[in-house]
Amino acid sequence: MSEQNIAVIRGDGIGIEVVEEGLKVLEAAGEKHGIKWNWTEFPWSSDYYRKHGQMMPDDALDTLAGFNAIFLGAVGAPDIQDNITLNGLLLPIRRRFDQYVCERPSVLYPGVTSPLSGKKPFDIDLVVIRENTEGEYANIGGFAYHEQPDEVAIQTSIFTRRGCDRVIKYAFELARKRGKKNKVTSITKSNALGYMTIWDRAFDAMALNYPDIETNELLIDAACMDFVRKPEDFDVVVADNLFGDILTDIGAIITGSMGLASSANLDPEHRGPSMFEPTHGSAPDIMGQGLANPMAQILTAAMMLRHLGEESAAVDVENSVQKVLEIGETLTTDLGGSSSTSAVGDAIVANLG
Repeated sequence: MSEQNIAVIRGDGIGIEVVEEGLKVLEAAGEKHGIKWNWTEFPWSSDYYRKHGQMMPDDALDTLAGFNAIFLGAVGAPDIQDNITLNGLLLPIRRRFDQYVCERPSVLYPGVTSPLSGKKPFDIDLVVIRENTEGEYANIGGFAYHEQPDEVAIQTSIFTRRGCDRVIKYAFELARKRGKKNKVTSITKSNALGYMTIWDRAFDAMALNYPDIETNELLIDAACMDFVRKPEDFDVVVADNLFGDILTDIGAIITGSMGLASSANLDPEHRGPSMFEPTHGSAPDIMGQGLANPMAQILTAAMMLRHLGEESAAVDVENSVQKVLEIGETLTTDLGGSSSTSAVGDAIVANLG
């Protein structure tokens, strides 16, 4: 039996509810596959910020360092600016543990209808690899003449050759591992943003090491168009922090629902804990009503299982979600059903076999 020590941060809004279902499914998978889970919950959230003036305590990162992984719901509240929750919780964790890969799959599953006409199950089956520690989210910059008529705001994008190389290499290795279209598409805007040519050069150089992998390079505006126009052309997509963020929201919608959008913040070298969170937000308008779709959190749990080396358990969870979708009897309202959050979690447990 393996033993995993997991830090749990439910966060805000529907994060509290969907994490509950994720833990339920993980416990069931653990019983089947011989995994002992040790959960440690931390109340870091918008409520914590209101009480303490910060999203997490000063020693939070040192505390998290002792865990195998971090299982996160969602953070954010209408009365707190997003930059506070992002820079107070998510980004410090990603940077401290060098989670330089953000992996976000987009799959059109059986039983789910895409808003794009004529798309059949698995016509859309792509994954976006987003550089997760540099780029526009490096938070280098500030203000002059703050809140005065002549106010100036400056934000600097950080691109290092090392940062480009390692995330692009991960994308090529993933395309080879997936063995589907064996294709990697790079996204930039280097025609207008000259600094992004460092990314282009890194991509072209890395491609020479993978002659078996087809490559393509697109500008972000063309990529957004093609995600809608011909998403079946994509396999693995690699992009910087900002453009990867934009593309994955499109990927979630064209595959039927943000409620199916899983995500992992990874340190592929396993030097510290990686963090697993769905792409969707805290959705405070529906919190506590049992309306939230927990499948994104549960598919994120499968990504955590795979990262922890529990491949069979990961496949079982993914197959169970797919089976529940295909049967179509226990779905939340975003997928055209009327079932509750907990009912969907129960159905996935029941179909684990």
